[in-house]
Amino acid sequence: SVRKGSILGLLGPNGSGKSTTLKMIAGLSRMSSGTISVCGSKIGMETKKLVAYLPEVDSIYPWMTVKQAIEFVSTFYSDWDYRKTNELLVFLKLEEGDVIKKLSKGTRAKLKILLTLSREAPLLLLDEPLSGIDYPTRAKIIEAIVSQYREDDQTVILSTHEVPDSEAIFDEVVFLEKGGVRLSGRADDLRTDHGKSIAELMKEVYPV
Repeated sequence: SVRKGSILGLLGPNGSGKSTTLKMIAGLSRMSSGTISVCGSKIGMETKKLVAYLPEVDSIYPWMTVKQAIEFVSTFYSDWDYRKTNELLVFLKLEEGDVIKKLSKGTRAKLKILLTLSREAPLLLLDEPLSGIDYPTRAKIIEAIVSQYREDDQTVILSTHEVPDSEAIFDEVVFLEKGGVRLSGRADDLRTDHGKSIAELMKEVYPV
């Protein structure tokens, strides 16, 4: 259960079930058991309208320009906010005429976050948005998430291995292991109870 209006960090080692969980919530993978509901509705066509999903895999057509990618993706969603798109283009320093296949990994990551945050969906699912990119780009993406996040009526679930860079924005945290919950709670409570940062606690939960 995720509290409405919160940012939840979904943490765990590779194979713990983070991406699978997000795909099931997004309606892209079938559950072998149990149920999931989004805003009170079972997973289906209607819930897909409520979810903006950023996959870990880069699925943007490489031959498109940044502008073409925005025009293409925006046609799928009635909740697209072009004002936010324009703000993010400037904030993330993206050039509309740039061809995607010529962009660096960090710049493609910025474009992916723009394509997700430009929607007014009540639930954002972000799967490893910071993976494999340099610190300045990670910081810029975190700042973009915070600046566009609507605290009153939007919920974010963010899966990441880059915990030191992102834990400051977490309201709640869930540690997964082999498809189950190993530890969960409000981020501030976990820090207080264990006397550790979330990054330090993660090392304790998953010792090498």
